[in-house]
Amino acid sequence: MSHQSDLIASDILAYLKQHENKDLLRFITCGNVDDGKSTLIGRLLHDSKLIFEDQLAAIQKDSKKYNTTDQEIDLALLVDGLQAEREQGITIDVAYRYFSTDRRKFIIADCPGHEQYTRNMATGASTCDLAIILIDARYGVQTQTRRHSFIVSLLGIRHVLVAVNKMDLVDFSEARFNEIKHAYLDFTEQLDIPDIRFVPISALRGDNVVNESSQTPWYEGDTLMKLLESVEISRNAKLDAFRLPVQYVNRPNLDFRGFCGTIAAGHVCPGDEIVALPSGKSSRVKAIVTYEGEQPAAFAGQAITLTLEDEIDVSRGDMLIRATDVRPSVGQRFDAHLVWMNEAPLIVGKEYAFKLGGKTVYGRIARIRHRVDVNTLAQVEVDSLQLNEIALVTIEVNAPVVFDAYAQCRGTGSFIVIDRLSNATAGAGMVTGVSTSADAPLGEMDELTRLRAFEVELNGLVRKYFPHWGTKEISSLP
Repeated sequence: MSHQSDLIASDILAYLKQHENKDLLRFITCGNVDDGKSTLIGRLLHDSKLIFEDQLAAIQKDSKKYNTTDQEIDLALLVDGLQAEREQGITIDVAYRYFSTDRRKFIIADCPGHEQYTRNMATGASTCDLAIILIDARYGVQTQTRRHSFIVSLLGIRHVLVAVNKMDLVDFSEARFNEIKHAYLDFTEQLDIPDIRFVPISALRGDNVVNESSQTPWYEGDTLMKLLESVEISRNAKLDAFRLPVQYVNRPNLDFRGFCGTIAAGHVCPGDEIVALPSGKSSRVKAIVTYEGEQPAAFAGQAITLTLEDEIDVSRGDMLIRATDVRPSVGQRFDAHLVWMNEAPLIVGKEYAFKLGGKTVYGRIARIRHRVDVNTLAQVEVDSLQLNEIALVTIEVNAPVVFDAYAQCRGTGSFIVIDRLSNATAGAGMVTGVSTSADAPLGEMDELTRLRAFEVELNGLVRKYFPHWGTKEISSLP
C-alpha cells in the first residue's frame, strides 16, 4: 500500500520511478502476549492514511463481533486475520503487511507473543533489519520480552526500537517509563544490540505513534514513525567477500550451462577468477545473466545466473567465491546457536537432515554445550532440548559443507534442522564457527552411546505407529 502523492495524478511514470528507488526497511514487531503488537501496526497504517476505505469499513464491521478493546474500531483486526486470532484477541501466525511513505518502503512482520509460538517469531525475524519490541507499561520487562530480545540479538538485528505501550494506563508517567528503560538496558548489556531507542506510546489512542502526543511533554524524542523513516540501517554484511550458494544448474541446451543462485555477500564482475567449493576447482566468470539480460556486475541480494569459461563440475549446494577473497570454512563439524522448533525433544546422536544454503546433508547434534536461560542469560548444562529452547551445540554432518559465521554473513551462516521421519522443520541455527569442542566425533563414540540414541528414536517410532501398545518401551541396554 502506497502513500498519497500528487505525482500519481500528474506523472505516473515519474511516481513509479521515485517509488522504485526508495529504501526498503523490513521490521518485526515482537514482545509479550497482549503488549499491543497488532494494534500498533493497525495504528501506524490508520494514522498514516494507508488503509483503504473498504478495508476500514470491513474492520469496523468485524469490530462489533470480535472487538476486545471496547473501542469503536479494533485496529488489531487489520493483521489478525485468522478466526482463532480474532476470537481470542491474540496473534498466532506471522502476518506480513506492506506500506510506504514518501521516504521509505516498509515490510512489517507481526509476530505472536506466546511462548508456544516462539518458532513463528524466530522465522519472522530472520529476514528483518530492525525490531520493534513492545513492553506493556503496567508489567514492564517480562520473560517473552527477554526471549525475543535474545533471539533478535542472535539473528543479527542491530537496531531495536523499544515501544513502551499502554502509557495511558499509567497516566503517562515519566518515572515508570524510565524504570522500564533502565530495566531493559540492564538486561541487554550482555546482548549484541548496538542501537536501542525508547518511545513512550499508546497504540490504542495513537500517542507518539505517527503524531506527537501532548500527554508526554517530558519526551523530547521522535515519534515511532519518524524513527522508522530516519533510522540508518547498516544492512551491508560485515563480510565483503563474494559468496554465491548454487541453488540450481541451468542446462537448457548444449550451448548453455549456468549456475543460478542469490548472492549472499559481496559482488562479482565478468572476468573475475572464481573458485567452486568444496571441490576447489577454479575458472573465470564468462557472463552474468539475469531476466533483463547480461549485466556488467552483480551485488548482494541479486538473483543471477553465472556462466564460466571452463567446464568445471559445480552442483547444487556448492558455493562459488572469488579466488582473491577470504575463503569460508569447509568441514563436517561446526558450532552453532540452535532454536529448537519441534514438539519432540532434540535427541543427541539422532540423525537429522541439515539444510545449509542449497545443500542438504545428514548428520547429528554431537553435543549440547549449554542451554541459554533467557531470563538471566545463564548457561545451563542439559542433555536434551525442548520446544522453543535455545542452546549452543556442536553439529557433525556426513559430508563437507561450506559456511561462514552467521555474524559475518546471514546467507552462508544459517541453516535449518529437518526431522527425517516427519519432514518437519525441527530447528533453526546460526553458525558460530568451526567446532572448538574437544569431545570425540560421533564416529569415535562408544557403541553404547550410539545404541542409546537409536533406542530413543526407535521407541518414538513405536509410540507413533503402534499406539495400541501403550507406553511400553523397547529396551535391551543396561
